[in-house]
Amino acid sequence: MTAIRPDPQQEEQQPPDAAGLSEPTEENEFPDEVEMTLSEHLEELRTRIFWALGAFLVATIGCFVFVGPIVQLLQKPAGTAVKFIQTVPGEYFFVSFKVAGYCGLLIAAPVILYQVIRFVLPGLSRRERKFLLPIVSGSSVLFVLGIVFAYFVLAPAALLFFVSYGANVVEQTWTIERYFDLMFFMLLSSGIVFQLPILQVLLGVTGIVSSARMFSVWRYVALLAVVVGAVVTPSTDPLTQSLLAGAVTGLYFGGATTVRLLGK
Repeated sequence: MTAIRPDPQQEEQQPPDAAGLSEPTEENEFPDEVEMTLSEHLEELRTRIFWALGAFLVATIGCFVFVGPIVQLLQKPAGTAVKFIQTVPGEYFFVSFKVAGYCGLLIAAPVILYQVIRFVLPGLSRRERKFLLPIVSGSSVLFVLGIVFAYFVLAPAALLFFVSYGANVVEQTWTIERYFDLMFFMLLSSGIVFQLPILQVLLGVTGIVSSARMFSVWRYVALLAVVVGAVVTPSTDPLTQSLLAGAVTGLYFGGATTVRLLGK
């Protein structure tokens, strides 16, 4: 029996093995990929939540011990023209828990973020890990800058407007709970608004929006910044709204410039 030999030209024209095309590149490899059962995933999730809650409780208890100096620090943006009162028995006591809880969350945020990263890290490729540290670091720094901006710039300007408006008509006595609700709203809102460059970088590196497109719509962003300033700032004076609107616009241009420097 004569063996049939394949034509060499047909061999050369055969498509490469599909498995070879799907071989992962080095950047798409998962260096910590480990097969885990559902129960093991749930156990790890429980452990991460336990450590995050533990850090939050410890930080909250510590802040409650020193709640007096923290309250005095948060009262400073209002100045000396305001007198704080409590309208119901125990109001300041419950406000102390609220202040300790918010401050404890801010202090424990690095530990909570670390636990979240450790949980999702095994599922990230090498390429995704390259962006993880810069994004997390940048987001943390911008959040802190947002709080600092609100404490030293935004809150004093807004509170000064409230104090000066009607100063000759009404006495400035504010309830302690309403004041701290207002302060924490401004602090947290500013911290969230300052995440705008991080969102822009994510949109840029994923190819959803280019830097050229970001720069082309800056007029609409400036208009939106004014709207955000009107929503986030509690006062209606143009100075306070302009301060936040200017900060948002500056952050937007900073994010667009970063995306352009990344070549996107």
